[in-house]
Amino acid sequence: MNATGPWPVELRLKKAEKRLDIEFDDGKRFSLPAEYLRVESPSAELQGHGAGQKTIIGERAHVGIIDLEPVGNYAVRIRFDDLHDTDKTRFGTTLVLALGLIGLAGRTHGAGQYLKIDYPASTATNELQVAVTYTLWIPDGVKTIRGIIVHQHGAGTTASIEGSTAASDLHWQALAKKWDCALWGSSYHVQNEKIDTSPGASELWFDPRNGSEKTFLKALGEFASKAGHAEIDKVPWALWGHSGGGIWADVMTALHPDRVAAVWMRSGSSLMFLSHPEFTDHDVPAAVYRIPMMTNPGVKERPKQPPPEPDTRTATEKMKGPWLGNIATFKEYRTHGGLIGFAPDPLTGHECGDSRYLAIPFLDACLAMRLPDKGSQDQTLKPMDTSKVWLAPLFGDEAKPAAEFKGNPAEAVWLPNEAVAKAWMDYVKTGATSDTTPPPAPFDVRVSAKGEQGTEIVWSAEADFESGIGGFIVLRDRQELAKVPEKPVGKFGRALFQSMTYHDTPSQPLPQMRYVDTSAKAGEKHSYSIVSVNSVGLKSQPSAPAPVQ
Repeated sequence: MNATGPWPVELRLKKAEKRLDIEFDDGKRFSLPAEYLRVESPSAELQGHGAGQKTIIGERAHVGIIDLEPVGNYAVRIRFDDLHDTDKTRFGTTLVLALGLIGLAGRTHGAGQYLKIDYPASTATNELQVAVTYTLWIPDGVKTIRGIIVHQHGAGTTASIEGSTAASDLHWQALAKKWDCALWGSSYHVQNEKIDTSPGASELWFDPRNGSEKTFLKALGEFASKAGHAEIDKVPWALWGHSGGGIWADVMTALHPDRVAAVWMRSGSSLMFLSHPEFTDHDVPAAVYRIPMMTNPGVKERPKQPPPEPDTRTATEKMKGPWLGNIATFKEYRTHGGLIGFAPDPLTGHECGDSRYLAIPFLDACLAMRLPDKGSQDQTLKPMDTSKVWLAPLFGDEAKPAAEFKGNPAEAVWLPNEAVAKAWMDYVKTGATSDTTPPPAPFDVRVSAKGEQGTEIVWSAEADFESGIGGFIVLRDRQELAKVPEKPVGKFGRALFQSMTYHDTPSQPLPQMRYVDTSAKAGEKHSYSIVSVNSVGLKSQPSAPAPVQ
C-alpha cells in the first residue's frame, strides 16, 4: 500500500442490487455498480496489453457479482455472473476506477506473483463437468521453477470455497520458496455435498479420469505461458491432498509416476472409495512404489463398531472410509516395497488439525533428495536415498534406523530420514511437532502518519519454516505496543496469524500485516519495530526500527 493512501476497512457485496460497497479508514464510502466494475476491469481482455489498446464492452447492465475472493493480503478477485473474473485487482486500483484518483494503489506484502485460471464446466462426458479455479503462486526472484507443490482440497462445497486460499498460505509458501517451487491451489466449484458423479458432485473432479487430469495438464501449459516460465509444463509435482483430494493425488500418481516427487494423503486414498461401483480400480505401475508417500488419517476416524464375528465383509468394505482406506493403501504399497509411511493423528477426526507440521518437513526431505539439480535441463526425478531410512511398527510410536529395526521391514512404517522420523514420533504421540528455533524477523516496515487517525504501520514477513506465523508484536520505541492479531484463532489446530480452516487453508478474509497506532498524536516522533511469533510462541529478533514518514 502507498504509505499515504486510505485503507479499505469493509467490502460489502449487495448481490440483489448488483453493487459493491467499499468503506475506507478515512471515512469515505463508495458504492460501485457491478456493470461499472465489469466494464472497467483491469484484465488484458479489456485494457489490452499496452497503451491505446483498451476495449470498451457494452451490454453488461445485466451483470451481477457472484462472490468476492481475497487474493494475497491486499487484493480481491471479483467473480461476475457472466463468468468473467477480474485479474488480481488491488483495493487501491478499485478506488482509482471509481474516482480517478492517482497514487492510491496498494503494495502487496506477498513476495511473489499470483496467477489464476478459470475453466467453466464442460458438457462433454470425457471432460471436467464442474467449473474450477486454479491459483498459482510463484516466489519472487525465481529464475527457473524447479517443481510445483499442489495443495488439493477435499469433497464438498465448503472444501471448495476454503480451498481457494491454499496458494496464499504463508507456511506452504515457505516450503515452495525454499525449493524454487510454485504453490498450486485448486477450487473445484461443486454444487452440492454429493460424492458421486451426478451433476455438480465431487467425484466429477476427485477421480482424475473424469476430466480433472486433462484440465490440470491444460492449466499447466497456460500457467507456463502466462508466467513466462515454460518449465512449468515439465517440472515435477509434490502432491498434498485431503479426503477427496487424497484420492485425486493417489490416482494422479498412478497416472503420472514420472512427474510425482512425493505424496501426502490426509484422510483419503483411492482404495477407500472402491465400494462405489462407478469408481473403478486403477493400475499401479511399479514406478509408483519408488515415490515417497505418507498416509495420515485422524484416529477419531476409526470405525466405531468392531468388525463382525465371523468377518463377513467384502474386500472393498474392509477398506471403506478414510481410516481403513489409508491403512489398506499403506499395507498394499508396503507389500510391494513401496516407500510409504503411516502417521495417525491422535487428536483429530477428518479435519486436518496440525498435520502441516509433519507434512511440510516430510515433503521438504523428499524434495531435497528427488528434485533434479538446479539449472538442469534433465527433469528426471532422482531416486530416494534409502541409506538414511528409519522404520517403525504400524500403530507404534517409536522409530529406529532401518539397520536397528527388529520387526518385518515389509510391514513397517517407512520414514525417509532421522529428522522426519523424530518429527513423526512427536506427531503420532501429540498431534503436532516440537520446535526450538525462532522465526525470521519481519522486514520492509513502513510507517506513515494518518493525522487524527494515528499512525499506520505495515510490514512484510516470511513464515517460520518449522512452525509458521502465530502472530506479531508491534513495538513502539522498543516497548510493546500491541499484538496482531490481538487474539489469534486456533479452531482446528494451533492459533495462527492466518487462522486455519478444517481443510488446512487460511481462513477468509486473509489478514493484513498492518496496525494503526491510534494513541499516536500528530507531530510525535516515534520509531516502530515488528517481532514475529511462531505457533509455539518463539519470538524473532525485532525488525529494523522504522520512523514515521
